Amino acid sequence: MYDSNDLRKGLRVEIDGQPFIIVENQFVKPGKGQAFNRVKVKNLLNGNVIERTYKSSEKVKPANVLDKDMQFLYLMDNSYHFMDNKTYEQIELTSEQVGDNSKWLKEEMIVTVMIYNDNPVSISLPNFSVLRITHCEPGVRGDTATNVTKPATLETGAQINVPLFVNQDDLIKVDTRTGEYVERVKE
Repeated sequence: MYDSNDLRKGLRVEIDGQPFIIVENQFVKPGKGQAFNRVKVKNLLNGNVIERTYKSSEKVKPANVLDKDMQFLYLMDNSYHFMDNKTYEQIELTSEQVGDNSKWLKEEMIVTVMIYNDNPVSISLPNFSVLRITHCEPGVRGDTATNVTKPATLETGAQINVPLFVNQDDLIKVDTRTGEYVERVKE
């Protein structure tokens, strides 16, 4: 059990039988009365954010959450299949559990799978992914104004804006958190 003094950003706790991660923690010591923590927590299953208050004497239960590095194998019938490279154990997640991460997910990528009470719940991707451009219009010579971009389609089907000098079949690095172009990658 965690004391209210142990609460900090990033800590995973269980509230009402659901796993949460602390997004924000504020220690409040009023001039009169008992000190308390005002905590914003995000539900790890559905993404809802709620606010809770804990007195200094209260305890919070830790969430039974495990992060496991796994390799993405393939997508079949709206199910994403992953494998643990150490034990060769395979699991599958639904497209709802993978969510928007599917735009940056490619075969053989190592991702972190969050497991709650022995059930896979969601994935988190590495911060950057190297992907190939499958379609984009050629850049027009002379268009050299700063920050001019054009749309491009990636091998995963995602569409992002890239600078004019980037061409079809180029490898680019994409920030998976924001979905923005970072740089062109040499083959």
